[in-house]
Amino acid sequence: IFLALAAAEVAGFVQLYPSFSSLLLKPLWIVNDLFVSPQYRGQGIAKELLRTVKTFAQKTKARGLTLQTAIDNIPAQRLYESLGWAREEGFDTLNLNTM
Repeated sequence: IFLALAAAEVAGFVQLYPSFSSLLLKPLWIVNDLFVSPQYRGQGIAKELLRTVKTFAQKTKARGLTLQTAIDNIPAQRLYESLGWAREEGFDTLNLNTM
């Protein structure tokens, strides 16, 4: 978990989970949560958190980072794409609810 601090309080955070690329035999990081408190939005905090995890992935020699976002979360998609994130092509995500 990486924290963004502002005015001595947590302004936002990003949480990573480790995974592994068996094809490339390298670590892979899953961005599970990215959150910025409403009063701190629009100040570049999310961009800085994403830059931080990119640097972390590079330092850990990871294959990369991956994330999912809601189809209708256009602001988040624009943010990710502005930082070089690309949409996955050729795969669908399938889930099995066991609860």
